[in-house]
Amino acid sequence: MNRVFIATSLDGYIATEDHGLDWLDQLPNPDDDDYGFDAFMDATDALLMGRRTFEVIKGFRPWPYNRPVFVASASLTLADLPDDLAGSVHVVTGSPAELVAELHRMGHETLYVDGGSLITSFLEAGLIDEMTISRLPVVLGSGIPLFGPVRASTWWDHIETTAFANGIVASTYRRQPLS
Repeated sequence: MNRVFIATSLDGYIATEDHGLDWLDQLPNPDDDDYGFDAFMDATDALLMGRRTFEVIKGFRPWPYNRPVFVASASLTLADLPDDLAGSVHVVTGSPAELVAELHRMGHETLYVDGGSLITSFLEAGLIDEMTISRLPVVLGSGIPLFGPVRASTWWDHIETTAFANGIVASTYRRQPLS
């Protein structure tokens, strides 16, 4: 199963035009809620993210992931990884289908797919099974959109929606079976 867990602005952006994520931390969180992220990660074997997403988060400390992280990139090398992430972050290349097959061969059956371009390529390939999209109550006006253009429509079943006290609304969807 390939899953997405991502936050967007009300106008559908996942980052500012300069790939900034600071706006994600500006909303008060007095209850120190994780918005379902820990439960999501507990049901995840590995994380597969795009290179641009990795470039933005590679400096986060403490490192936020307790699962193996694979970065899909044709240009990134092991030498580009921070020394303290050696062994926990790996660089992989291939089409979405090849990446899924390789990670499944390694024993990672439930994948967290992260990064706008990577998510879009997985949607195009029919390889996203479930998405949790959390909308934050902010309009950014411009930025990096959650999805790029896709060639065909896909339909999703609504599983659940949770509204949090600070205005975040998280909705989970599963892809409808192909007919």
